Amino acid sequence: MTKKINAFCCWSGGKESALSFYRANKSGVNISYLVNMVSGNGKYSRTHGISTHYLKLQSEAMGIPIIQKKTSWQNYENNFKQVILDLKDKGLNLGIFGDIDLQEHRDWVEMVCRDAGIKPILPLWKEKREVLLKEFMRAGFKSVVVATQVRFLDSKWLGRHIDKEFIQDLKALKTIDLCGEKGEYHTFVYDGPIFQNRIEFEQGSKTLRDKHWFLEIV
Repeated sequence: MTKKINAFCCWSGGKESALSFYRANKSGVNISYLVNMVSGNGKYSRTHGISTHYLKLQSEAMGIPIIQKKTSWQNYENNFKQVILDLKDKGLNLGIFGDIDLQEHRDWVEMVCRDAGIKPILPLWKEKREVLLKEFMRAGFKSVVVATQVRFLDSKWLGRHIDKEFIQDLKALKTIDLCGEKGEYHTFVYDGPIFQNRIEFEQGSKTLRDKHWFLEIV
């Protein structure tokens, strides 16, 4: 039996991190930790604004511990490096990232990983958007839109699920990246093949902050 390689997964709680985890795991990588940077008050993920409580529920459903490091945007890079340096000391040599084709994101990932002696793996890199979304659905993942950037999508998109109708409606707009790679929207994954159980939740209020609409999940 081939020995699995130990890694961490940069975890947002959304569809790309879930699909990159799924692909890496199928290829033989053993993901031992999820890494998520959170707001200074510890209530929300720094990038997607998802409740840290629900990110912990994802971690529990996956049976994999999550590291949630508080940070400001100003200290994000240094704090992220410290987390992965600590994981390097635990014997983890690979990092899984869900970026698709933003070169500046890949450059940053490769820089911080190089400084920490970690090899970055980007399982979704340069894949076609619709192919990724269809694979995500076909694998059995379920997710809901929990954030939109106001200059791209309004609050009516909050609470929508990733399905065939969602894809067609985004395609009809013609100006939106189907996967939201430029930050147009973010999702919360609540079921799928990497989970041992479905995460139950209800949709709460919609709030506007920092030029984004957010859906509270309760």
